[in-house]
Amino acid sequence: MADTVRPPKTAPKGKAAKKEAAPAPRAYDGPPDYRVVGRHGVFPETTHDEVARFNFLAHMNRHLAANIMPGVGEAFEARIKPAFEKKEKRSFKDRHEVRKALTQDPMWQWWSALRRGTMESRQQAGRWVTLRQADDLNGKVREMTESDSRLVLAPGFRQPRSTEAIDHHCMPGSYHTELVPGDVTGPANYDIGIFATTGGMLGRFNDGGGVAVAEWVKQNMPDFKPKRILDIGCGLGHNVVPLAQAYPDAEIVAVDAGAPMLRYGLARAKSLGVNNITFIQGDVSDLSQFEDNSFDWVQSTMFLHETSYKSMPKIFAETQRLLKPGGIVLHVEQPQYTADMPLFEQAMRDWDAFYNNEPFWTKMHEIDLDAWMEKAGFAKDALIHGGVAAVVDPEVFPEAAKDTKQEDYGRKAAWHVIGARKVA
Repeated sequence: MADTVRPPKTAPKGKAAKKEAAPAPRAYDGPPDYRVVGRHGVFPETTHDEVARFNFLAHMNRHLAANIMPGVGEAFEARIKPAFEKKEKRSFKDRHEVRKALTQDPMWQWWSALRRGTMESRQQAGRWVTLRQADDLNGKVREMTESDSRLVLAPGFRQPRSTEAIDHHCMPGSYHTELVPGDVTGPANYDIGIFATTGGMLGRFNDGGGVAVAEWVKQNMPDFKPKRILDIGCGLGHNVVPLAQAYPDAEIVAVDAGAPMLRYGLARAKSLGVNNITFIQGDVSDLSQFEDNSFDWVQSTMFLHETSYKSMPKIFAETQRLLKPGGIVLHVEQPQYTADMPLFEQAMRDWDAFYNNEPFWTKMHEIDLDAWMEKAGFAKDALIHGGVAAVVDPEVFPEAAKDTKQEDYGRKAAWHVIGARKVA
């Protein structure tokens, strides 16, 4: 059958003949491009396709937070909550009931599956980048750290169960696994891929949290001049390097259980021109290698939620012992679950505990930290409270710097500060 030949449409006349105005271009509001991420001396090389993967994952995470997650809230209000109240003849009594009800709804299931998928994909993407260049990375770090007195490892060190038994946030081997002697592929993977999870909200070098803490201390304690600072659970040093930069005359001691993190951390710090940090392997619940009253400042940043309930009282007691009279301890964490936090928000924040390999998250965030600080020996009237939000470079990451309203219930780069001053 021959094709039908259609006559040309008659040209519109009069007002209709005017060309319709093109819609105004939509301003870009996505995450920064991965290519502006800060490179340092031991940062892994990335190919075009690897950069594209990280960019996709960053956009997917932003999409899930900004466009899909609000739909979970709408589903909760429109059908999940009413259905529960109709069936049970009462409201939800706690976040656990909310979570269980959410898991039965397709909107939550869709969002949760996608969120978990992006975490696994982020680890797969980063692991591939580091494994293909493992020999070069390990050799470069070895050359920069071998025989350096600022790296103190403990042969035969036994990992705490809180790190040994868990692949935190889907990270293969967690913070401590060594595939070969001197391995640093784990921390290198963490370093290059955290951009995909945060969408640039931690700044060029993923150190916006540490920068924020240093600025908060300088603003709120302008006369505080620490000479010796201890950072516990330091990881690869994202948050301790800004402290060292802010207080260049201070001696910084950074402790972590993972030898790969410490190796990479020292090499990274040196390549950034920071030379006043000593990285030491240890269990932060037992810091008996350090003398009483030997630090002016003890700091942890997003660490407590990755340590066990059993270890936390020991950690608090150790910080009190180690502080000099007049010294301060600060713990920077996600907010606690309190009576004034909606149960829906509590349940959504709890997602990481059940689906992102963060088993200590839920218990840590329901603890009365003030009471635990007092039990460790800090005076009630000496407790410190505050809040910080990651500091980013607005010229390099303008979208991230402007993004102050987006909430991802646990991923937003804004934290609470709980601490104390040791009475002189």
